[in-house]
Amino acid sequence: MTINTFNCILIDTNATMHLGILLGQYLSAGSVILLHGDLGTGKTTLVQGIGKGLGITEPIVSPTFTLINEYTEGRLPLYHLDLYRLEPKDVAALHLETYWEGIDADLGIMAIEWAERLPYLPPIYLSICLNHTSSGRQVELFAVDISLDFLARFQTN
Repeated sequence: MTINTFNCILIDTNATMHLGILLGQYLSAGSVILLHGDLGTGKTTLVQGIGKGLGITEPIVSPTFTLINEYTEGRLPLYHLDLYRLEPKDVAALHLETYWEGIDADLGIMAIEWAERLPYLPPIYLSICLNHTSSGRQVELFAVDISLDFLARFQTN
């Protein structure tokens, strides 16, 4: 198991979008992104950037009430989930592993908002925690068996 980390401050919405675009351009099929952070910290904005990096032109909106939105027009499919309204037992019943294993859907990038509600973790994932600070949003990336080398070119200003 390889663990990689990356930390930075995102000074505005454009920086959050730019980070998402890089993730969308460089992550491979089967990548699972676990998003953590309070309301308004930029989780959906980051997913919108991922979609843009994948070449998805359809508007990406939070799936709070639909639970999952699927976008299939880009370089890879994007599966956007929001677990905010669910308890871990309800999440387990969704069998989300079928997405990251490519069983019921083509392998793509899976972005899960409110991932702390997952009762289990995928074997390979990128955990992203967003928090408000006085200078912007603090972002902490923790990757298990996913390379973050492409982030060496990331500029926040």
